Amino acid sequence: MKETIHWTRVLYITGVVGLIIGIIDPLEGAVIILIGSVLIALATYLTKDKHYKLFSVTLIMIIIGIFFLFYLSSLGGFGGTSKLSWWWGLLILPYPIGWLISIITLIVRMVRKIKLPNLNKNP
Repeated sequence: MKETIHWTRVLYITGVVGLIIGIIDPLEGAVIILIGSVLIALATYLTKDKHYKLFSVTLIMIIIGIFFLFYLSSLGGFGGTSKLSWWWGLLILPYPIGWLISIITLIVRMVRKIKLPNLNKNP
């Protein structure tokens, strides 16, 4: 019997890999993190997962943070010899916070998935 490919599972795993690989270089990897976040949000939405709203909110946070990251970078950055003060860096904060919430949620989901089958076993 031939096993069918679950495309939502492929999207989910690809998104998780993108979130992890993109953090190697947070500036240039931001696009990879954004794509990974989109794939995770899409996969959880299509499967009607209970965490799809959380992944959608973190996606919006990542989009906002990455937008300001590239915008402020195009202006020459902030702080130091730049015209912009360090306070402009607060506009970038949704990006790492959204990434961190996504990673924590993925870890919690993985731990629950590992522990759940063990709870059903009778000693």
